[in-house]
Amino acid sequence: MSSSLTCTKLTLLTITGVTIQIIGLSLFVYGFFPVKPALSGVSGAESFRAPTCTPVHNQTDSDLPPHHLKSLYEELSGIAPFDRLVLMVIDGLPAEFVLGKDDKPPPKALMDAMPYTQSLLANGMAIGYHAKAAPPTVTMPRLKAMVSGAIGGFLDVAFNFNTQALLDDNLLGQFLKIGWKMVMFGDETWLKLFPGLFTRHDGVGSFFVKDTVQVDQNVSRHLGDELSRDDWDLMVLHYLGLDHVGHIGGRNSILMAPKLLEMDKVVNMIHTTVIADQENGQGQTLLVVVSDHGMTYNGNHGGSSFEETDSLALFIGLRNHVSDYALYTLNTVYQVDIAPTLALLFGVPIPKNNVGVLLSGTFGSFTDDQQLKALELNSWQLLRLLQAQLPGLSCENSLCDGFSDDQGCRINKCIGNIENMICCLYLKATMLHSSWRLKDVSSRSYGREDYSGIVAAYYEFLKTASEWLSRRVTDKPVNLLALGVAAMMLSCLILLSLIFSFYKEVYYTKMQQCFDSKYSMHTWSLDETFVLGVILILVVSMGSSSMVEEEQYIWHFVTTTLNMLLLRKMMQSLLVEASRSLFRLYKGNKKIAFQMCSIFVLIISGRTLRGWHQGGVNWTYLPDISKWLEKAGSNHVKSIQLVSGLLMISLCLFALSLSGSRRKISLVVGFSFLMFGLLVLQHIQKYQDNIFASSNYNATLSVQIIFAGLGIATIGTFVAYPWLMPICVSKIYSSHHSFMSGSVPIEIQNDYPLLELKNSLYLIGWAYLFCWCLLQLLLQQPINALPMLLLFVQILASLIYASNGSVHHKQWVEIAALYYLGMAGHFALGNSNTLATIDVAGAFIGMSSYSTLLSGILMFIITYASPSFFLLSLVMYISVDTSYLVIPQKADSEHLLKNMLAFPCLVPLGLNSIILTAYTIVLLLMRNHLFVWSVFSPKYLYVCATTLCVYIGVSFVAATVIYSYLVLAIRKRMQGFSSIDTR
Repeated sequence: MSSSLTCTKLTLLTITGVTIQIIGLSLFVYGFFPVKPALSGVSGAESFRAPTCTPVHNQTDSDLPPHHLKSLYEELSGIAPFDRLVLMVIDGLPAEFVLGKDDKPPPKALMDAMPYTQSLLANGMAIGYHAKAAPPTVTMPRLKAMVSGAIGGFLDVAFNFNTQALLDDNLLGQFLKIGWKMVMFGDETWLKLFPGLFTRHDGVGSFFVKDTVQVDQNVSRHLGDELSRDDWDLMVLHYLGLDHVGHIGGRNSILMAPKLLEMDKVVNMIHTTVIADQENGQGQTLLVVVSDHGMTYNGNHGGSSFEETDSLALFIGLRNHVSDYALYTLNTVYQVDIAPTLALLFGVPIPKNNVGVLLSGTFGSFTDDQQLKALELNSWQLLRLLQAQLPGLSCENSLCDGFSDDQGCRINKCIGNIENMICCLYLKATMLHSSWRLKDVSSRSYGREDYSGIVAAYYEFLKTASEWLSRRVTDKPVNLLALGVAAMMLSCLILLSLIFSFYKEVYYTKMQQCFDSKYSMHTWSLDETFVLGVILILVVSMGSSSMVEEEQYIWHFVTTTLNMLLLRKMMQSLLVEASRSLFRLYKGNKKIAFQMCSIFVLIISGRTLRGWHQGGVNWTYLPDISKWLEKAGSNHVKSIQLVSGLLMISLCLFALSLSGSRRKISLVVGFSFLMFGLLVLQHIQKYQDNIFASSNYNATLSVQIIFAGLGIATIGTFVAYPWLMPICVSKIYSSHHSFMSGSVPIEIQNDYPLLELKNSLYLIGWAYLFCWCLLQLLLQQPINALPMLLLFVQILASLIYASNGSVHHKQWVEIAALYYLGMAGHFALGNSNTLATIDVAGAFIGMSSYSTLLSGILMFIITYASPSFFLLSLVMYISVDTSYLVIPQKADSEHLLKNMLAFPCLVPLGLNSIILTAYTIVLLLMRNHLFVWSVFSPKYLYVCATTLCVYIGVSFVAATVIYSYLVLAIRKRMQGFSSIDTR
């Protein structure tokens, strides 16, 4: 049967399907993760007046000189403001390090590390809050939340690496309008957010996490001089060292306590210099110590766990009469609440898109009228934002009448839809406040219950409004989302139809050429059915947030189950051979034994990988092998790392020695990688303990030499080897490779370089795997060295299983099994579906300065080490597999390439396409779910990154096979011409 699915047609349809998928994915991401809409313009004098039915745009604000505008704001607000602000950001500091947790103070070691700060809290000279940060917990969106009071879009996690100027209304813009002079020292993210705003600045890169010393010294060296100056109104200090310490060594790093002590000395210096001796009233300086996010126990962040979202807000310079830690642990607020609080403390309008609520304890030293005025201003600002987003809040609902009318009705319960509830809560607070104003001063002093009732009513309205605004799902363009989903579904259908068409073609070809009447491709075995059932299991589990968080259990289960099914199949085959004859049992026993041993290796290594990391989100505290080894000490971990490296190098060299091609070339390739492997081991031995050093020129140079050497050796092998390996003649073919002569027509053997291609792919494939092993040994955390060895062993076992199979084996099943092993290994290395498990520290190994592109590539290589490893192994799989050698008599080069590449390329693309499309639909259905931003959206980013990984891996495999084949075909044709000329 001649097939209409030619190699060219298959290639074009595959590229078309992938292109449609990329377009659909781009449309969906653009529609589902838009930048949250913001009200245009900035708040002005109108923010100090009650909203009206017809918005009044005050055009005179911009015409006033800064000092007149400042006086106007102070007069309208009626609140005596502070006049200078020191904003100290300690990147990555969890609030529980300072305020404790669960009604308990921090551990003694942490309290001793910050003695001055703890004394301020104990003496009521500071007010501390657990300020909950919204995910994603990375620096840039968290800074925007603190200065604007707005919660940004989820994709701000991507913009964190390429910060753009903040154009929305914010505190710094308001300060600039009233003529403030501002200086900044620290994280250069501030300079990118507010270009040209600071009169003096010294920015440092925030992503070079190896630096834990100089990055903070660059900030503190300016502090003494700046505190003695009086030509600034706002000073921003952003310290990065503590965050970098966490990334490198986790919360329990030996550098954590010294870094906290360093930060405490900075607080001491600022407080004693500009705050402690100042008099109350006008002219005060306020020190606000905040953190942008917390960190996990491993020191990472980005997710939504308590440890990551527990940021600090500490106000030093405000009087506080309570010093009980239980108050602080229960005093949980939101990070966005910082913006309106600072705005009112300094007498400027609250930013227009703020969703935060005034922090209750910060106005304790102000009069009752001033406190109620502050709550009223906060309510007006949130009400304006609600009016812009809720069409039901209009004049027809008598809302405006509630501003000016003193209605006599009493509102006890506020129920109904959101518009009615908002109106009811707001009117209740304003009526109580109006009644308070009508009372004389003497009666007010006796009516503390009335005052408390007004405050409670305002906060009830403010928190209800803030919660709705914070959780409100952005209106998504339905047409765009539908088009994106439709494109991905079309792409999925194209790829699956190509797999099915090629499967039918293979079936008919084998049915024609295999004369074993008992052989039937129609018969589906249990392992084949399970491979398809895995997809159904994954798709069903995606609808549960808990299963998304703990996805590793699914992958470990399916891979172990599949291996057990394959073992069962081998045992059945052994029994069948035994029932036929002892001779056939002896003849086939060797191959079956190899396959059974390889499956046992897969099962044992898989179980070890399952227990190495207690991954996921909810059960990370449970004991596992990695925690046990880390407790044993770094020397034990390093020993295991070195032994694992030696074993990987030895296995790779042994496999290279088995190459059937020219020995000298194999020796050169093996020696090249051996040399760089020894350099990797030397680097581990010499510099592993110096990982905390801020910079080490020799260590960086060593890594750069290894990177360059591995790249040159791998690319050189890929490019040069097909040109250098010997070309076989037909006699050598038939005499030494009888496995080909039985299935491949002699004309095909003479015309096409099948044997040469298999030998070439064998050596190039090992070069890929060798390079990847050494690269991961260098980049991964030391504790992951043995898991990488086990993953390598799994690849070897899978290749042994495939090479000992008959032509009747289902190639797509073996490739799907490799794909599943790669995904199980992804979680076995400690990865999860939360952004906090991304290894940021490893992305700067070998880098002397920060580069977004290079660090991003390294981060991707580390995170997707296992899936990429197994995708690269497909080159080796093609070289050892024999199932594609069932070739019809009239075949051409296109047919041969199609047989080699169709399943290895289409199966990963098809499996990933199903998962991507299914999860896109799940995410769309879960768009109103409570965990859409904390669980489902981060998982979708991982799905998109996995898709990119599959694209890259498949491209590498296809390019390697096609290039090697074309070079060898040209050489064989040239050799054929030369032999004719000789005759």
